[in-house]
Amino acid sequence: MSQLKDPIREGLARGWKVMGGALGPVAEKITCDVVIIGSGAGAGVTAELLAKAGLQVVIVEEGPLKSSSDFNQKESEAYPSLYQESAARKTEDKAINILQGRCVGGSTTVNWTSSFRTPASTLQYWQDRFGLSTYTAEALAPYFAQAEQRLNITPWLVPPNENNDLLRRGAAKLGIPASAISRNVKGCWNLGSCGLGCPTNAKQSMLVTTIPAALDRGAQLLTETRAESFELANGRVTALVCRGVEPNGALAQSGWAQAAIKIRAKHYVLAGGAINSPAVLLRSGAPDPHGVLGARTFLHPVVMSSSVFDQKVEAWNGAPQSIYSDHFLETQAIDGPIGYKLEAPPLHPIIFASTVPGFGQGQHDLLRSFPHNHTLLALLRDGFHGESPGGQVKLRGDNSAVLDYPLTDYVMAGGRRALLSMMEIQFAAGAKQVLPLHEMARPYTSWAEARDAVNALPMKPLLTRVMSAHVMGGCGMASTERQGVTGPDGVHWQLENLSIHDGSLFPTSIGANPQLSIYGAVNRLAQGLARKLSGKDVTLA
Repeated sequence: MSQLKDPIREGLARGWKVMGGALGPVAEKITCDVVIIGSGAGAGVTAELLAKAGLQVVIVEEGPLKSSSDFNQKESEAYPSLYQESAARKTEDKAINILQGRCVGGSTTVNWTSSFRTPASTLQYWQDRFGLSTYTAEALAPYFAQAEQRLNITPWLVPPNENNDLLRRGAAKLGIPASAISRNVKGCWNLGSCGLGCPTNAKQSMLVTTIPAALDRGAQLLTETRAESFELANGRVTALVCRGVEPNGALAQSGWAQAAIKIRAKHYVLAGGAINSPAVLLRSGAPDPHGVLGARTFLHPVVMSSSVFDQKVEAWNGAPQSIYSDHFLETQAIDGPIGYKLEAPPLHPIIFASTVPGFGQGQHDLLRSFPHNHTLLALLRDGFHGESPGGQVKLRGDNSAVLDYPLTDYVMAGGRRALLSMMEIQFAAGAKQVLPLHEMARPYTSWAEARDAVNALPMKPLLTRVMSAHVMGGCGMASTERQGVTGPDGVHWQLENLSIHDGSLFPTSIGANPQLSIYGAVNRLAQGLARKLSGKDVTLA
């Protein structure tokens, strides 16, 4: 792999305008047409389209610029350099671990490539409850299709690895449908290290697609530069104030990087991701007359079941997610008992050891069985019921963001049902033991034993292991300002030259891995913004 071309280093050699951190000083005053905060799914799509429309674009990214030459498949290096809080970001009560990218490309650089259009049932709920009448499957279809073409999102036709095929085989024995996942890859080597950065540039993340396209058209990229706050006046944003940060995210304390940076633009696009985008607005004292800013932040809370098989599974090897089941999303009404999507995550030593419960001899035994381990996860579809209101983004004393997310009895009841479903599938696939990830659980050797034990477990936060890699909401859109931070066009209700173009727009969770939902929705919003600012029609593909 060391012989492969690195498109990022090649672009830098061609003269891309990239600065910040090790790439050189950032000017203290910058003027442009549009400044985009973030470089992930929404930011990348927006940057390419606005640059294509001939606008002067500046992209501000808190994280570092890393590329395939840096991606060596080592967890010990990837988590500190590519993830928020070294892959240890947590909710305020520490009950949920949140995996979220902090690098150029954002979470698209480190996600597992799973790509789903927004489910029609989710869009219908938005139409009915939030007045988003233009958010129909038919209206969004061309924008999804453009994103799929641009990012090579296609069904994964390679046979699934054993880790994913166990989900397929176990579900089939129980009459539960399971299907192949579409992935945004081109020439994938089937390595399985997507979450550590793609060393072959096969993953069509923003890092290797839209951000380079924008830079080739003259956009500027500021790395290791944190968007602190907006300056506001008369219902408009007048400037963005930024600060340089160290590679670990701490504010720079020496040299040119410690000076404040002020960017003035005609229009501002906030696309730092859910949690981060609401936090910028909170630090700015943005108007929030109806108390909706930062509220209704959703996570797809994830519960997991770990199992051991006689044969080797080697869950670190091969495409990380290629099979899923939506069966348990469709067995009840969307606003009834919480539904859940089943997937098989990849396993790597650090993330595995830090997630499974127990210590001492018990954890030692689990780690010894690592090559034979198979884990299933369930994404709980939050936000569609009164007892699943999501969380609230808040600021700590140092003005950093934190999410207060109560795990209600309603959500945890869904967690129990999900654990039962996953364990039954694993036993049906031939597992010799199954361990639901709960501090009071132990390995069980039969379905009957596991079922009775899980039905008796207290499903409480901190006892039940819960994590998430999907953060949505907090700047939700709605047809009225009483319900949302932005309108259906993504423009802030009270700040006329501020658009929000990331997953924080969603008024509920998606009920599926959200990257394609962001690509499709933001593709439409950014095309409209490009037309408004430049008078030009541009398309992504």
